[in-house]
Amino acid sequence: MRKNPTSILAIACILAILGIIYATTMPQWLSKNDEALADFSTERALNQVEIIAQKPHYVGSTNHELVANYLKLELNRIGLETSTQEGFTLNNKGLLVKSKNILARIKGTNNSKALLLLSHYDSAPHSFSKGASDDASGVATILEGIRAFLYSKHPQKNDIIILFSDAEELGLNGAALFVNKHPWAKDVGLVLNFEARGTSGPSYMLLETNQGNQALIKDFSDAKAAYPVSNSLMYSIYKMLPNDTDLTVFREGNIQGFNFAFIDSHFNYHTQQDDVQHLSKTTLAHQGSYLMPLLKYFANIDLTKTTATEDNVYFNAPFTFINYPFSWVAPMTIIALGLLILFMLIGKAKRMISLREIFKGFVPLLGSIIISGLVTFLGWKIVLEVYPQYSDLLNGFTYNGHAYIGAFVTLSIAICFAFYHHFSDSKITMNHFVAPLLLWIIINGFIANSLAGAGFLIIPVYFGILLFGIFVLTQHYSLGLNLLFSIPALAIIAPFIVMFPIGLGLKILFGSAILTVLLFGLLLPIFNTFRKGPWIIVFFAVSIGFFAYAGYHSDYEHGKAKSNSLVYIYNANTNSAVWASYDVNLDDWTKSYLGEKTQKVVGLNSLPISSKYNSGFTYSATAPIVDVPKPTISFLKDSVVGNNRYLKIKITPNRKVNRYDIFANPKMNLYNFKANGVSTSGAKTNRLEREGMHVICYYVVGNEPLVMDFYINKSSIFDMDLIESSFDLMSNPLLKVKPRSDWMMPTPFVLNDAVMIQQKIKRYTPPVNLPIQPAPVKDSAVIVKDTIKPVVKPE
Repeated sequence: MRKNPTSILAIACILAILGIIYATTMPQWLSKNDEALADFSTERALNQVEIIAQKPHYVGSTNHELVANYLKLELNRIGLETSTQEGFTLNNKGLLVKSKNILARIKGTNNSKALLLLSHYDSAPHSFSKGASDDASGVATILEGIRAFLYSKHPQKNDIIILFSDAEELGLNGAALFVNKHPWAKDVGLVLNFEARGTSGPSYMLLETNQGNQALIKDFSDAKAAYPVSNSLMYSIYKMLPNDTDLTVFREGNIQGFNFAFIDSHFNYHTQQDDVQHLSKTTLAHQGSYLMPLLKYFANIDLTKTTATEDNVYFNAPFTFINYPFSWVAPMTIIALGLLILFMLIGKAKRMISLREIFKGFVPLLGSIIISGLVTFLGWKIVLEVYPQYSDLLNGFTYNGHAYIGAFVTLSIAICFAFYHHFSDSKITMNHFVAPLLLWIIINGFIANSLAGAGFLIIPVYFGILLFGIFVLTQHYSLGLNLLFSIPALAIIAPFIVMFPIGLGLKILFGSAILTVLLFGLLLPIFNTFRKGPWIIVFFAVSIGFFAYAGYHSDYEHGKAKSNSLVYIYNANTNSAVWASYDVNLDDWTKSYLGEKTQKVVGLNSLPISSKYNSGFTYSATAPIVDVPKPTISFLKDSVVGNNRYLKIKITPNRKVNRYDIFANPKMNLYNFKANGVSTSGAKTNRLEREGMHVICYYVVGNEPLVMDFYINKSSIFDMDLIESSFDLMSNPLLKVKPRSDWMMPTPFVLNDAVMIQQKIKRYTPPVNLPIQPAPVKDSAVIVKDTIKPVVKPE
């Protein structure tokens, strides 16, 4: 064994391998406007994004209707006849909205199942998001892809349905409206859905299927997408997370398909910074590189044969896409263990392998894992204490997050070198190499029983075992051979080190640190021959450099803005008003309303407003009372039959509003509940299933009133509340809120920049001996029909 191979050359080769892996992940070119008209052009798609994402276009906004009209015109322009589908849906989370889907259909040459191309065209509400990535990029990909497909006159057997769905950002309601109500839904055999959860990075393919994925994975592989980025572990993790897309609704309707979504620059997701300037062009090109081959392939195969009962493990590697049955995972793990034991026995017979040294090999390995994991876990806690502003970004990934990944990964490598410097020697490298191989086999044994989607992680272990076997059989060491056999480990494992904290947040950095150590173990034949002392210093210095870079870039600036929140809440029950915020760290803008000496909120969270991260109000301050018109509450029906009290309540806005949240005492059960004529989709009983006090959240389109129809037990005490919200805090002339600085933006995922009215839903009884007056429109009028005459509290 050579004692000191050229370590710098080895590091350079590893970096070159990683560079090649990255280069084969995404397109490194951009198709231009002068691209052949039969080909997908990134520039033409980007032009579509620029038009769609000029302004926020959330459900209920004027721009939302403008975008819908534009999409119909664009489909007409490329020769397609369009139709719209409108209607109310109430999902199982209590989200009510009137969606407007936009559809077109291209007829094929037979009557088989149809291929559906899907993206949503609404942007996220509350945060002034222009929705360039999420999901104008998906809509533009489909528009440009269909244009090129039609121009090429490519053969087409199956019908192709184009669905630009609505209200995905609210509760997947547009997709539910299509799946449950549209006659074309029964024709769909497969869905290609284009989505985004960031503004850059590779687009990952994720499956949505109720049964086995084997047929779909084979078809995906046969379609030969140029840059497939996917693996079965990602979908196994995805199914565990509370993240859904429109495709989830199709899967629940027993229609399977593929998601394509990018997640890097997650800090821009659902924010004001989701604009054209932040959308990566290469990412948009990657979406197009999926659509074109898949469109041509699935438009011509029998989509009735895409179902299967068996699952496949799958993963991408440079220049290829590999898959094999789940049933192979356990046998492959057992065979790997058998091979390792065989080579160990041969090595022991040749007196090259010592059981004592093998067990000693666990000391640096486990020591590195434990220390790296703890240092990273506690280190990130310390970073959050030093930079409390990082908690302002609810998605958990900071603008300098990639620098922190680099910092903790290189620190973990330094820790590995330190442990192996003190507890291992190049003469016994292959003895100590057995420890990481055994640990990886144990991990894969666990995977075989509980997370079979990660079964491909045994592949780099096989290459490590083969390298160990070659050494045992030949007693020959070669840097070139070690580098060659390290490629599977670098190609398969290294991307997860970066992917996990991007997708799951920097709180998972300790997982990246542990994975770094495990990867280091598979590369031990290379690293353990280094002079480790200098490399401890090198990687520790690089880590310090990353920390310094992250610290220097820890402040906010235009384009990397601080999110903050402010709402105005008028309580009609007490005739009082407050400013309130969800922020933990107040800034000058929020303090100008909440004061320098902040007051913790009292009572504002008693009616919890739903949000992605369950954020509640943190601070509040007294606000001036302004004349915000209150809604009209009408009891259209209030009658008792037997043991039941039947109610029909209409809430009509008297200003431009965007959202109603309705609450009821948890002890008051609601039966046969309908809102604007629709029941909860998929309801299994006639009792409304709800969590806590929240009944429904209604996103208003066209200022349409909310009508609730239900019955309760007559012995129940009627106890309901409403919060009416308009998204006009910044433009409301009554409040005159000053604009944010250009390094600030509205906090996403919460009801923000809103003017809110909170009040009880109840009937007013006129005072004794006072005449009954008709209800003025501007007041919080309550009209009762069927059982008593209209009454109103006099002014």
